[in-house]
Amino acid sequence: MQGETEPEVLATVQASMGRRVLGIGMLGFLGVLVIYVAFLTPPSFGWRMFLIALGVTALLVADAMRRSTGHVLELTRTELRERGGLMIAQVDNIIGIDRGAFAFKPSNGFLLRLDTPDARKWRPGLWWRVGRRVGVGGMTPGRQTKYMAEIIAVMLAEREAEG
Repeated sequence: MQGETEPEVLATVQASMGRRVLGIGMLGFLGVLVIYVAFLTPPSFGWRMFLIALGVTALLVADAMRRSTGHVLELTRTELRERGGLMIAQVDNIIGIDRGAFAFKPSNGFLLRLDTPDARKWRPGLWWRVGRRVGVGGMTPGRQTKYMAEIIAVMLAEREAEG
């Protein structure tokens, strides 16, 4: 539509290539190794089935991680979203941010506390949402997530000062 402009992107976060290769490669290797062990020396039929299921699960998670870490997160004044439109959290719904060393948050990331819960969603290595919590990070560079967290903290402080 003419006249509509895309909201200004204040910060972006995306998984680094080195972490993607390392993380996906390790999960893939684990899956192949466990399946190999299942056929090489299984102690019993039950253990063989368990090891095969574990190996297939590791391969499926590696593929999910490969697909999810290809996405880019964008922060605008109104929302945190994936490039392409999937909304992760509305800025107006954010009531707090945890960035401390002892916060239950992804590696190199931060945790958002929301006012109202939203549907569960998980992008392995990039972000997750469970109820009123959103974790951002994992395979992301610390400088990108720290910058995004700082902007969110400033936006929360401005909102608190206004009202």
